[in-house]
Amino acid sequence: MKKRRVGKSSLLVSPICFGGNVLGWTADEAMSMKLLDAFCEAGANFIDTADVYSRWVPGHRGGESEAVLGRWLKRRGRRDDLVIATKVGMGMPEVGSGLARAHIERSIDASLKRLNTDYVDLYQSHVDDDKTPLEETLDTYARLIKAGKVRYIGASNYGAPRLAEALAVARKLRLPEYVSLQPEYSLVERAKYETALEPLCRRENIGVIGYYSLASGFLSGKYRPGMPGGASPRAATAMRYLDERGLRILAALDTVSTAHRTNPTRIALAWLMARPGVTAPIASATNLVQLRDLIAAADLSLTGQQIAALDAASAPS
Repeated sequence: MKKRRVGKSSLLVSPICFGGNVLGWTADEAMSMKLLDAFCEAGANFIDTADVYSRWVPGHRGGESEAVLGRWLKRRGRRDDLVIATKVGMGMPEVGSGLARAHIERSIDASLKRLNTDYVDLYQSHVDDDKTPLEETLDTYARLIKAGKVRYIGASNYGAPRLAEALAVARKLRLPEYVSLQPEYSLVERAKYETALEPLCRRENIGVIGYYSLASGFLSGKYRPGMPGGASPRAATAMRYLDERGLRILAALDTVSTAHRTNPTRIALAWLMARPGVTAPIASATNLVQLRDLIAAADLSLTGQQIAALDAASAPS
């Protein structure tokens, strides 16, 4: 699987990133181990998680995903051929939230312990913290990089003005710059990223690692008019895309899928991988059949005409 560079960093990653939010949640530990094994056996190496995953589950406190990933890393070994990304900043019970120095320093040590590793390849600000000066956050990251706990830093859920400000502060004070951005981005969610963030990321060579790449499963094509929504935790979110534009996107996906003798999931991910500036879309799988779709998408090449058809069908209002 051909690797791509994350922005200006030296990180080389597979063009698909495994979304670790499912680890220990909708994929139990046994299945999580199988998924991670199969993902790496296929030549992929990029895994994304966060300290807060999966605190939204009754009985969970956060850290469950990192802990499952850590047990897998300990069993597997060969840490250096993987790129592990995690995040800090969202609320953790009895720990706090935000991007102040003390919270980041506590959080990285807790993440490293759960992950069974000495360092994180990409440590990401999960959400902006406008109550903490950017200088404090970036200086804290500089200390972590110097200590060998973090290799590079990234941002998630930042707007374009705030991301630009963070880059300016880093350059002025000679502090580490964000090398990546995690925005929500898919065929059905284009406007927020493409309007202001995409030009900034392309101009500054910031790697884009979009999440919700399949729009909570909507772009898999399993949600159609007249079909039951199902009991999936994400079904309600996916069903809200069943409007005129959503149906137009599904029709375009069906047409391109038929031409490639494949399915909408693979086409939706292949479209993202073909977007200029996108490093690797994040996608999750809860079974090996779903995982095969993620892997197969990395080998799909869409024609210019097919990309144009998907662009037109999904054009933001």
